[in-house]
Amino acid sequence: MVNAARKASKTLLRDFGEIENLQISEKGPGDFVSNADKRAEETIVAQLLGARPTWDILAEEGSNKSTKAEYRFVIDPLDGTNNFLHGFPYWAISIGLEKFDKDGNAEIVAGVVMNPVMDEIYYAEKGQGAFLNDRRIRVSGRKDTKLAFMGCGSASSYRRPHKAPFDIRDALHRLGHSVNSVRCMNAAALDLAFVASGRYDAMVDLALKKWDCAAGIILVREAGGKVTKPHDFSDGYEDGDILASNFQLHEKLMRILSGTKEL
Repeated sequence: MVNAARKASKTLLRDFGEIENLQISEKGPGDFVSNADKRAEETIVAQLLGARPTWDILAEEGSNKSTKAEYRFVIDPLDGTNNFLHGFPYWAISIGLEKFDKDGNAEIVAGVVMNPVMDEIYYAEKGQGAFLNDRRIRVSGRKDTKLAFMGCGSASSYRRPHKAPFDIRDALHRLGHSVNSVRCMNAAALDLAFVASGRYDAMVDLALKKWDCAAGIILVREAGGKVTKPHDFSDGYEDGDILASNFQLHEKLMRILSGTKEL
């Protein structure tokens, strides 16, 4: 998974270097970025299936393979496409690995998030801890919500939540009055990696796809953090409603986001 991310990052970085020139073209960079996304996915899938040909694939750009195998790679070749499109250096490659039990329930057992611009690779495997470029990482130890530095989904790319009692605009409003600072950078995989490494104290987003969050979820958990839905304590992976933080802040942030003193 690390090797696949590294190989795809080379072509994405080259394409990212062309964005500034494309911004002023008549056609614009949209089609170019779409093609960059697809090329990266093809590279990743080829690398992964070359190593594990019997495993399945779930990928954002549609390079899917479904044989009911025990393992499935979950791939976002370019998380933060809009950032990439505008030459904004906050985007990532995300590769998660699910393992299915006999009842067909999926558990995330490994994940890789690569930040090509900074040449950073985050990776984790169940029970083995989380790492950034071979250095062990941990979530932050901050306890006071008033000091919390957070990532959040952007209201400009509003997604309707499944059963959350609030939307992302409510979340931004409530957090804005309760925490130190909120950043809406629009690359959930990288937001989760930043929580795992303690750069963010927490992140919240709603209605994410599996490929947006699979790798990031196991990074946070293996770094000693907690990931649930932002409005209750259940697992948010299937619905994509995610609150990730350290254990000290988690319930406090849930109360803020839900607008209640009790859960």
